Formats: sequence, structure tokens, C-alpha cells
Amino acid sequence: MAAALACGSAAAQSHDAKESGNMTAPNTTPAADTLGAQQQAILPIAAFAAAGDMDKLSSALNQGLDAGLSISDAREVLVQLYAYAGFPRSLNALAELMKVVDARKQRGIHDASGREPGHAIPTGDALLAAGRANQTRLAGAPVQGPLFDFAPVINRFLQTHLFGDIFERDNLDWQSRELATVGALAALPGLESQLASHIRISVNVGLTPTQLQQAADVLSAHGDADAARRVREALDKYQTPATR
Repeated sequence: MAAALACGSAAAQSHDAKESGNMTAPNTTPAADTLGAQQQAILPIAAFAAAGDMDKLSSALNQGLDAGLSISDAREVLVQLYAYAGFPRSLNALAELMKVVDARKQRGIHDASGREPGHAIPTGDALLAAGRANQTRLAGAPVQGPLFDFAPVINRFLQTHLFGDIFERDNLDWQSRELATVGALAALPGLESQLASHIRISVNVGLTPTQLQQAADVLSAHGDADAARRVREALDKYQTPATR
């Protein structure tokens, strides 16, 4: 499932030369040289949710809310997570977020609720068109290749649902969504190809290699050395022309 949902190494095979480090999505702001506190908080939340480690997820959620993530921000990360780690992990993580929020209320902490999407999500052919456009902007070029020739329906699912239903939701910017994706994929062994694709996409939406190195450091600081190593290896390959 994750192999298809990670946007596709197939895109990299045919269109790697079209990567654009300065491309921005409509809801993406230019990157600074360092990740903000809320951006950093997204990484362990996504990683521990994908790995199914509820104890560490609880701690990461508390730290994220303390850092200024709204309830909506955290919830949106965990909803998106299902596309990369499956519904069971996403549902378990959302249940954990409910527990954390309730426990914080009992301690007198009232976290900001955040916001919902600012526009209606299209349906039908309009959803497919929006998803295809979002996928192209994220990848830097139309996504195609042998995998999608072999199973074209999976790309339609990607375009209508992941890049349509989910990425059309503007209550979480694309840089945050990519940090969540990188954190989730890095936490799961065997998804190095998809992680490499999302390192490229992260740069396409305005995150810098320096920030992605910091993302690895954040994961390492939270005790996930394997996830940190995978991010560093993917980033090294991205930055080495001979292997790109």
C-alpha cells in the first residue's frame, strides 16, 4: 500500500530533471534555514503514530500541543497518516489524541481548536482534476512510469483521494504535510524508495536540505535512530548527483 501511496518512484525515473527547489504550493510559505517548533513537533508525532508506539506518541502529542500545534493540526497529521501507514494505525493514533486532549483539559490546559478547511472539497471530475494538479505540483512534473502503466487505477486513487480529498484540505500547509509524510515513512522499514521520493517533494514545496537534516536530528533526539538514519541516507542520495 505505501509503495503506491508515496507518490511514486516512477515519477523520479522519468522526471527527475524537472525537480524545482523553489516551487511553492498555494498554501506553502518559503522555508527558513531551520524548522520551527511546530514543524519539529510534527515529525515524532507522525513517526510514532506510524510505528504504533502509543506511549511515545502520547508524549509527542503533548510536546506538540505545548509547542503551539492546534488540535486541528495534530488531528490532520494523524488523518493523513492513514494514506501511508493504514487505517488501523491512523485510527489508533486519533484515539490517542482524544485521550491526550481530554487529559490536558482535566489539568486545566485548553488547547486551541484550530481551523477546518477554508473551502469545499470538489467532487467527481473536478476532484480528479484538482488531485492531478496537486500531484504534479508536488512531484515537479506529471507522475507516470511503468508502475502506473501496470496498475493505472492506483494513480487514479492517488489523484482523487490522497492528492485530491486530502491535499485540497488547506487547514495544514504542504510543508507540514510533507514533514508528516517523511516522519511516517522514515519510521517504517522497507519504504526507502518512497522516502526518497518525499525528500524530493519536500524540497519542491520549499523545505531546504538543511531543514531536512534537522528533521533527522529531531527524530534522533526523540529516540528513533533508525528513522533518523533513513532520512539522512535519503537526503544523502538526493544531494549526490551520481545517484539522483
